[in-house]
Amino acid sequence: MTDTQPSHARHDGDPASLASVSNPLIDDAEALMRGAHRLLYQLGYSAIPEFKLKNNRRADLCAIGPKGEITIIEVKSGIADFRADSKWPDYKDFCDKFYFCVSTRFPADIIPDTAGLIIADGFGAAIVRESAIEKIAAARRKAVTLRFARTAADRAMRVEERED
Repeated sequence: MTDTQPSHARHDGDPASLASVSNPLIDDAEALMRGAHRLLYQLGYSAIPEFKLKNNRRADLCAIGPKGEITIIEVKSGIADFRADSKWPDYKDFCDKFYFCVSTRFPADIIPDTAGLIIADGFGAAIVRESAIEKIAAARRKAVTLRFARTAADRAMRVEERED
């Protein structure tokens, strides 16, 4: 995995907030998510971004594997983003596996050992530390799977509506 220059980033108009090689404190979260999404697809998972959980938290990526296993990935664009996020433990009740996704520039040693670790760029990703498996209850799995299916179907419908 090589560190690449992000082609674009969301920012607030302040050039200091723009993700770039010249600003190593911030990476392009959208590019990292794209790389992680591609990895999940290669592993046989179906994933959707910005998935709203029952507790009103929004997972950056939620994926369902071939056997119905549920994985959540939280993308971190920099150290400040990681340190400001105290809500990530709330995701663990809704998945069997939980990962942080960061770039090669991110100091991986600050990621908790209880979470898996994915290193990504805009083109792909690799799992460098597996997540612990913490199976969720059958009723919760059914609820998350149903919410996932309905979210994916609703988004597909909105895309179709825009094409008409």
